[in-house]
Amino acid sequence: MFKTTRFKFLAAALTLGAALPAWADTLPDLQESTFWKAEVDIGNLPPVQDRIPQEPLIVDLSSKGREFGKQGGTLRTMVTRSKDIRQMVVYGYARLVGFDAQYNLVPDLLASYDNEENRKYTLHLRKGHKWSDGTLFTSEDFRYWWEDVANNELLSPSGPPDFLRVEGKLPTVTFPDETTVIYEWDDPNPNFLASLAQARPPFIYRPAAFLKRYHEKYADKEKLDFEVSDARVKSWAALHNKLDNLYKYDNHELPTLQPWLNASSGKKIRHNFVRNPYYHRIDSKGLQLPYIDVVEMEIVAPGLVAAKANAGETDLQGRGLDFRDASILKKGEANGNYKTLLWKTGVASQIAIYPNLNFEDEVWRNVLRDVRVRRALSLAIDRQTINQALYFKLAHPAAMSVLPASPFYSEENAQAWAQYDVAQANALLDEVGLTQRDKNGIRLLPDGRPMELVIETAGERQEVENALQIVTDTWREIGVKLVMRPLDRDILRNRVFAGNTMASVWYGWDDGIPQLHTSPVYLAPTDQVFLAWPKWGQHYQTGGEAGEPPDLPEAQRLLELNHIWELAKTEDERRAVWEEMLKIHADQIYGIGILNGAPQPIVVSNRLRNVPEQAMWAWEPGAHFGVHRPDEFFLAD
Repeated sequence: MFKTTRFKFLAAALTLGAALPAWADTLPDLQESTFWKAEVDIGNLPPVQDRIPQEPLIVDLSSKGREFGKQGGTLRTMVTRSKDIRQMVVYGYARLVGFDAQYNLVPDLLASYDNEENRKYTLHLRKGHKWSDGTLFTSEDFRYWWEDVANNELLSPSGPPDFLRVEGKLPTVTFPDETTVIYEWDDPNPNFLASLAQARPPFIYRPAAFLKRYHEKYADKEKLDFEVSDARVKSWAALHNKLDNLYKYDNHELPTLQPWLNASSGKKIRHNFVRNPYYHRIDSKGLQLPYIDVVEMEIVAPGLVAAKANAGETDLQGRGLDFRDASILKKGEANGNYKTLLWKTGVASQIAIYPNLNFEDEVWRNVLRDVRVRRALSLAIDRQTINQALYFKLAHPAAMSVLPASPFYSEENAQAWAQYDVAQANALLDEVGLTQRDKNGIRLLPDGRPMELVIETAGERQEVENALQIVTDTWREIGVKLVMRPLDRDILRNRVFAGNTMASVWYGWDDGIPQLHTSPVYLAPTDQVFLAWPKWGQHYQTGGEAGEPPDLPEAQRLLELNHIWELAKTEDERRAVWEEMLKIHADQIYGIGILNGAPQPIVVSNRLRNVPEQAMWAWEPGAHFGVHRPDEFFLAD
């Protein structure tokens, strides 16, 4: 199946001598991959000792309570959109630094790093580390990105990413030698390392040897002009950006550092990812990771994921499954040769309603900006009934706040305005002045329109629609009519960003388990993706060129606090910022959380080993399966 792609890939591989280097004496006895052995035997690929770094990352599975595995096999999984093949970068979770199972930051691609007062970071690369095409991974890959991509106006019109700007200033970046990169700021940038560990990381490096062929500064002009014409794009910059897809993972020719490399070109129903022969991790018995040779990712319709999992057509599945699927999955375990695990979820709320404080309708905007209205809407939600009806009481009714696994957890915040109290909700709406009702008992807005609150959804989760049906009934008790409008996810987000959506529903904060090193930037109006304040987020992201400046004092305070956190020198100062920001959110109800901790079904083939029985399913931090290291999973047969 992969023969053509493999040989095309191997033709570009760097052929090195087979003699065992002196440094290998300190390593366990290395074992050649059976998957690549034929290519090694005929000289198309160097032996394993010449493929791994001089100082690979050695994983002692016994200390982690895991089994030592064996290489081989194909793992099947599913996604619901063709662009979600990028999940292989998420699940692969090869990062410069990454989170371990306890959410501590540890070096991964890096051999080590030095942090001097959060102002100066020295990154030490692994000597001899190679990209998947066999070219060396060095500081030149960092220099190329910094000087020739991030600071090239044609490739990056807005310049380097925002997480590198501190007090409006970019860092000084230097490259003393081929394995050292230094980032240095005048003021602290405490979020730098955690940013590198994200599920969608900001790649601050590029495979320079590959991409220079498409950069006007390095490429032969005649050849580059031909490539631009052949690709039918307007310019070399457009071609470069089209090929430069480390996260999208849709360019099978682009070298990678992930455990599996894309072996499929174009759009397909099934994409295959094969083991990276130059991957930097080995187990303490000398076997190069990943254990699994091939990951087969099938693109299926959203409604078919649970059915196909039930039929035993996947080996590892979390995406596309909801708690409502758990019962049917349990029933299919015997015939499907799998087990269904229930992992905790790491989002701050499983379902959260976001009144749009930047809604284009002035009357509605003024109503939604009155915190008493948001509190009333929250009080009029029967969370206990929703928990019982949808989650068999296995979730936790609560407002949107951080989870108990975070050091910032507060029971007071978690229960703020989250008790089902119709009388208090009605009193708050009366206090606002919304006392007039129509013949159906629906309150009237100041301009006489009925208070019909339209909540737009992505139409992807049945549990959301089911929960909103229950909310519809209880909101009628306070004179508010809920109108649900399902939309495509991309259409929904674009409508929210444009101010055309009155309210929307999504998950709570992705990171519901922030730690002491976590930036609280997502609690402040800094990004349009927080659906309660898209215009405020746009204003921050564009430096005031788009959107609207926050004009509510609590939102302005959130921005101030985020800035204080960035400049803070001690953990106590940062903790105080977190606590005040969370208190503001609990009081202001920017997102109306319904419940959290709803179990996430995880389907695991009975053949698959080292998948934890109890774990956290979280996008941030953790990259879903990523933090649990799928490169250590293996197929027992």
